[in-house]
Amino acid sequence: MSLISQKLQAVHTSIQAAARAVSRRPDSVTLLAVSKTFGADAVAEAVAAGQRAFGENYLQEAIDKMGAVKEALAAAPDSAQYADVLLEWHFIGPIQSNKTKPIAEHFDWVHTVDREKIAQRLSAQRPAHLPPLNICLQVNISGEASKSGVAPSAVLETARTIAGLPHLILRGLMTIPEPTEDEQKQRAAFRQTRELLQQLRAELPDQAAQLDTLSMGMSADMAAAIAEGATIVRVGSAIFGHRTKPGSQTA
Repeated sequence: MSLISQKLQAVHTSIQAAARAVSRRPDSVTLLAVSKTFGADAVAEAVAAGQRAFGENYLQEAIDKMGAVKEALAAAPDSAQYADVLLEWHFIGPIQSNKTKPIAEHFDWVHTVDREKIAQRLSAQRPAHLPPLNICLQVNISGEASKSGVAPSAVLETARTIAGLPHLILRGLMTIPEPTEDEQKQRAAFRQTRELLQQLRAELPDQAAQLDTLSMGMSADMAAAIAEGATIVRVGSAIFGHRTKPGSQTA
């Protein structure tokens, strides 16, 4: 068993324990392996261990890596077993207006939509042959000036606009609360995000069934996030190791 495989197994064990502790089904939580700054070989190793969803922050690095991962899997001695494997690529970094087109063309999910203009551009630039792009609205739940995200008070208005765009599916909310080691404070921020999603479901009944996602929780606060309903947790260094390139806090 490879080192990445061992680490993936350990993370899954932690997710399962956290879910069971609050009487949730372990399979109700998806692990998003944050592979930013790690090479295609590391991603291919994670794929070989069964991981299918990967999160990336840096656009050009991600696009290059997608192609390199395909090549690495095709060149593997047991390449036949990967012929029908479908990977999910999630964009979890800040979005600049001039980068929306390649994001719309290459990714399956975008977790960091924080304003209507970005959503409108992603919808307009999503290729017609691809399924609608899965979107999470990023919420600045702690009100930090240093972080992106819609203010909690503006979530409903922004969500209404996004929900009406033709080539997107609004799946839910994403948040990165202010870091704290206090589990009760961690849970309070995640609880507020969950309650916002519940409000969206009530206010947007036609979209309620598809509003099923809470992307929240990283290595340090994953258990608290799961306790408050996270459906996607974003974990990177616990799987791939220490990063050598700085980046926004997403894993």
